[in-house]
Amino acid sequence: MNLTEKPDVIDWPLTHFLFVEKIGPFMETAQKAWEELHKGTPEISKQHKISRYMSLYKIEPKMLYRAGVAIEGKPSSIPEGFKYEAFEGGKYARFVLTGSYANLPKACGRVFQTVKETGLPVRPGYFIENYVNDPRTTPEDQLVTEILIPTK
Repeated sequence: MNLTEKPDVIDWPLTHFLFVEKIGPFMETAQKAWEELHKGTPEISKQHKISRYMSLYKIEPKMLYRAGVAIEGKPSSIPEGFKYEAFEGGKYARFVLTGSYANLPKACGRVFQTVKETGLPVRPGYFIENYVNDPRTTPEDQLVTEILIPTK
């Protein structure tokens, strides 16, 4: 697994985010959220320029998962089944995984272990997975995913 072990710290900007939200165990919710998102992206792209695909999630007090797209501004309308948020962003510790999305569960586990072992200060907020390149045109072994941990 090709994962950076030491994070760099970045400032995530305000992001206009259209998403599908699911609550419950990750293994039951994430795939469903992505399936619904992909069904809705043709409609979204008719009205908005999609600048990135990403997920936001919280683990406590209950698992909340958002699969979505960043768009260029506040939407004039929101497709049925979607929600919108002007996500504030903030300071994040960034780990980078290069390779298959199938490695994400193991990579995230390693990131959370590293955060715990190093005492990285974690602030309340959403964890982010930012999918840097397009899996439709990028070889699987060259996919880049940023795993972002909210930090102080």
